[in-house]
Amino acid sequence: MKVLKYPFWLLYRIWFYVVMAIPILVMFPLLFISILKEAWYPFFFKLAQIWARFILVFMGFKTKITKEETTDISKSYMFIANHTSMTDIMLMLIAVKNPFVFVGKAELAKIPLFGFFYKRTCILVDRNNSKSRQAVFSRAQERLKQGLSICIFPEGLVPEEHIDLAEFKDGAFRLAINHQIPIVPLTFYDNKKRFSYTFFSGSPGRMKVKMHRFISTVSLESKEDIITLREQSRSVIYNELIKKKAQ
Repeated sequence: MKVLKYPFWLLYRIWFYVVMAIPILVMFPLLFISILKEAWYPFFFKLAQIWARFILVFMGFKTKITKEETTDISKSYMFIANHTSMTDIMLMLIAVKNPFVFVGKAELAKIPLFGFFYKRTCILVDRNNSKSRQAVFSRAQERLKQGLSICIFPEGLVPEEHIDLAEFKDGAFRLAINHQIPIVPLTFYDNKKRFSYTFFSGSPGRMKVKMHRFISTVSLESKEDIITLREQSRSVIYNELIKKKAQ
């Protein structure tokens, strides 16, 4: 029976890249104009949200977003989530209304068409290069000073299929403490099931996301505070994933 599904999975993967490309091609003039000045980034962000919504709808994904706390559009935040799927970017764009900048893998800039805008709007990091990792902080600081928020997947990688949540890196929490901005943890429940990095997998269906209560960074400053904040943030997402798994 599984053999019969292989053609579906192959076509489903191809279709994903097709629906990624269509809105970029249609909106290309507007997208191109929106990246000419950094001050126009909020306009680009709105276009990116349209792009994300288009992909999720035409992939057959129905989103359900619950929020324990609501963000203030005039404030900056550090958004974090578990990383399991190529669709995490799209779901984050739909779940969050505050304009934010992704900190993401430099390799994604090689994807045709998508990569053109990705490398011009995101903060790229080569995790094997210490200078690249260090440059992330100065670039993120610039964006935060412009009133934007930052989004980081703190696992730093997509864990293997059997791992619910990998250990978190310090970067997101060090930045949040340096700028005294709240951590906003989000749990993505279904992305691994819907469209994981395992090639022969995935299907249309529900995508649930939960925005948890914000974690304050006020008065935090030491290295020990970074570790405590990191583990506290990870526990929120991990406990939610385990609770869902037990249901």
